[in-house]
Amino acid sequence: MRSPDPFSNDARFRLLGFSALVAALVFASPWVTSAGATDGSAAPAASHAELKDESPSPAVRQMADWVAAYTTTAMPSSSSRLSCDEKTATVYVFDAAATLTGSTPVLLGAATGDDSVPGIGERPIADVRPEERTTPAGRFIAERGRNAQGEDVVWVDYDAAVSMHRVRANNPKERRLERLATPTADDNRISYGCINVPAAFYDAQIRPIFAKHVAVVYVLPEVKSLHQVFGPSWVAVTAAEASTRR
Repeated sequence: MRSPDPFSNDARFRLLGFSALVAALVFASPWVTSAGATDGSAAPAASHAELKDESPSPAVRQMADWVAAYTTTAMPSSSSRLSCDEKTATVYVFDAAATLTGSTPVLLGAATGDDSVPGIGERPIADVRPEERTTPAGRFIAERGRNAQGEDVVWVDYDAAVSMHRVRANNPKERRLERLATPTADDNRISYGCINVPAAFYDAQIRPIFAKHVAVVYVLPEVKSLHQVFGPSWVAVTAAEASTRR
């Protein structure tokens, strides 16, 4: 999966010494060691995220509570977090106390699916077929970087060439800005797999997180279940959460 802009792999680079972070749910979480992996520790007592007046999907609410459950035992107090819901094409940003600080519609991969095609990050963008333009779901260690034009981006899955970046309206026929402005997510599927964020939101909410703190990105699936994507630790924490709400 390539970025919407034809960056070459040689042109992309990682900033040395910068700690990894960003999901479409992006949460700072040291107990995550790699995409889809945990440290195997037992789940702590459940806690709940503060969503204020926002009404996200049940999956987003469950995921936010899941990550919030680890705040007191595993997360640095200064860490911020993010979340991306593929079904509603929305990114949510949380502070270190698991309180929502902002949300925004985003543009995602044009194709439905939760996985990247193996080796897609090494292919020229012109060779990526329409059905391969997916935004992969999962828990990712992401990092700040720059593209060939010197623009800062967040590499969500570097090997698959999937990044989170400011939306680019280079092709008027794609109507990317107009798609972001509509009240529905039905027309928010246009990219080659990258997460396109409104420029003002990226500069105000996302860029500062990656400049200061580590974080993990959680991209919620649109085809698979949360259990299938996030594994046994998801079951353990959601079970603890359920027991507190009975």
